[in-house]
Amino acid sequence: MAPNATSAGCPETTLIETELLDGVAVIALNRPEKRNAINDAMRADLIQVLDWADRSADVRAIIITGRGKGFCAGGDIAAMKERLSAPAGRVGINGWQRQRRTHHLLTMLHDIPKPTIAAVNGAAAGLGCDLALCCDFVIGASDATFVMSYVLRGLIPDGGGMYFLPRRVGMARAKELIFSGRMLSADEALLINMIEQIAEPDDLINDAIAFASTMTVGSADALALAKSIMNQSFESTAEEIFSLGSQAQGICYTTDSHRDAVSAFLDRPKS
Repeated sequence: MAPNATSAGCPETTLIETELLDGVAVIALNRPEKRNAINDAMRADLIQVLDWADRSADVRAIIITGRGKGFCAGGDIAAMKERLSAPAGRVGINGWQRQRRTHHLLTMLHDIPKPTIAAVNGAAAGLGCDLALCCDFVIGASDATFVMSYVLRGLIPDGGGMYFLPRRVGMARAKELIFSGRMLSADEALLINMIEQIAEPDDLINDAIAFASTMTVGSADALALAKSIMNQSFESTAEEIFSLGSQAQGICYTTDSHRDAVSAFLDRPKS
């Protein structure tokens, strides 16, 4: 646990470790022996922790990372084999139910009205890559790798990659990465705007916390409203965004943070 960090009030789960440092919740996938591959139990634990981070007034920003040598190896291959061993009449409906739970997790992460940062250590593969891209920002360790490996398993990206990746790198590049399933280094990912920053492995979490701290100095209310609107901007018209912005600004006018900021500005010492 980092200096000045606390686990007080953080949920206690088996496969997710959580600590709170100066308003930043560091949420770590904790299945290192499986390179943090996501199974049903880890997904349930992560949903529980994200629900806490969403509701807690003490959490101003969120970092997602992985314990051990990898960020997240994607979906658990053993669970895939188990899924295929179900009776033929249950394979489809079982898969649909699992997809609904996965989409609930990723929608929750995407919609949390607080800045989210993926601190990618080692490999982010398949669903692990989608999980990182679902965050507002991605910081990769210098030895991080990214791969949309779904086609290599006879699957399509089901964790939001077909939505988030084109918005980061453009449609043609996203198709190339998804169709080929090839692996990218952190340097290439930065070059094509797939990630925002590269950190040395030993500095990854501290750099992510420093990055998060730059987004926790202003109004949490204003940030939440702005994020909720910006998340819709590519699918909305300018008129719709202006309308949503007008409603959100009306709410901002009523907040304590706006009132306090105006008073502080007017009461500042005159030079």
